[in-house]
Amino acid sequence: MSASTEWAKAPDFAGQPARLEAIHAQTLADKANYLDDGMNEVECRTCGTCVLVRKNSLEHTSVQWTDDPAKTCPTFRDAVGEGQSTALREGCPRLWDSINHAVMEGFIDVRDRVE
Repeated sequence: MSASTEWAKAPDFAGQPARLEAIHAQTLADKANYLDDGMNEVECRTCGTCVLVRKNSLEHTSVQWTDDPAKTCPTFRDAVGEGQSTALREGCPRLWDSINHAVMEGFIDVRDRVE
């Protein structure tokens, strides 16, 4: 590659408005699919903290916190009080129990359930 050749990670399609629109539409569809679709509210049965949950399989759980966990979950609040980073926590065992309970009760569908 010569010094005058520009390299881009991906083409910009600046001269192709129809293709740009198609890419934009697919990006929005992907965002909805991966971040929004199938999310269900689950409330911790111990402290009432509410999170959004999607089960893609029995082994894969996506959790999106709707609030700062250090402010709403006693487990995270205690960890922060002890100087631990919430980013390094695997989660709250009581919240995981609540999520598993919601799955077992049928409140959350497992997308790729293998019986």
